[in-house]
Amino acid sequence: MPASHQSCAGRVAVVTGAGNGLGRAHALSLAAAGAKVVVNDIGGALDGTGASGFPAQSVVDEIVAGGGEAVADTSDISTMDGAGALIGQAIDTYGNIDVLVNNAGILRDRTVVTMSEAEWDAVIAVHLKGTFATVHHAAKHWRARSKQGLENDARVINTSSTSGLFGSFGQTNYGAAKAGIAAFTIIASIELAGYGVTVNAIAPTAMTRMSEGTAGIQQLAQDRDMAPESVSPVVVWLGSPQSRDVTGRVFAVIGGTIAVLEGWVYGPESHRDERWTVEDVGAVLPDLVARAAPNADVFGKRPGFAAQP
Repeated sequence: MPASHQSCAGRVAVVTGAGNGLGRAHALSLAAAGAKVVVNDIGGALDGTGASGFPAQSVVDEIVAGGGEAVADTSDISTMDGAGALIGQAIDTYGNIDVLVNNAGILRDRTVVTMSEAEWDAVIAVHLKGTFATVHHAAKHWRARSKQGLENDARVINTSSTSGLFGSFGQTNYGAAKAGIAAFTIIASIELAGYGVTVNAIAPTAMTRMSEGTAGIQQLAQDRDMAPESVSPVVVWLGSPQSRDVTGRVFAVIGGTIAVLEGWVYGPESHRDERWTVEDVGAVLPDLVARAAPNADVFGKRPGFAAQP
């Protein structure tokens, strides 16, 4: 396991999709920081098909060999029952959950005109429903503890993506799910604050089996550290007691850069007291668009606008 300070000593962490890539790096880093880790992975292919217990168990074996504590779980978090079984195993094994890292994901890239219903549903189920399902069951646990007078110092760390926040060709299913996770994060942070739970998300960019075939990643990897392990310190800190004052935020983490992603805000606007007519809309809307900042590109930059320090 990578060396780390014990910022999560004694904490119980659940990491979904932890058999490979970012999830594996998160699980190992949390264990190195002293957490007891439930390593969840169905062990399927990149498109979500198939299943194997090997990926999750291999990460558990690595954690245990390094002196840490972990158990494997192969529940399918895209179903309510599967997510409930995962959360249940964590509670049954370690008595509590302090950190929930939603990382599991699959890809079935198609353009919207060629995408099938099954390709849409599968991606939405794993990413968006899977995030809801695990948080739902964990939140019920935290609410019950709160009602019993027990104090929670819990963390949810979801995984969004620049694909959903800025747009990426051929990924309407994946991008819609990831944009939904960002919105889910903000709302859940409000709902769970009273139970002693913070909810944040990361939008990571790293060289994994999900991204290694993209030209943009190959280009970035030429002069940046794009290993999954470069993202995990942010996850460990967000999972630690030190992060208790940070909630409802989405962070981009890419090759040595951490950025706070700022959400939708009002840009140029026009107001009138009377009801709008179609003609009046046509007279003002093109000007509003012309004065508005352009949409960010896939890397989160606005062409022609200087980046803020």
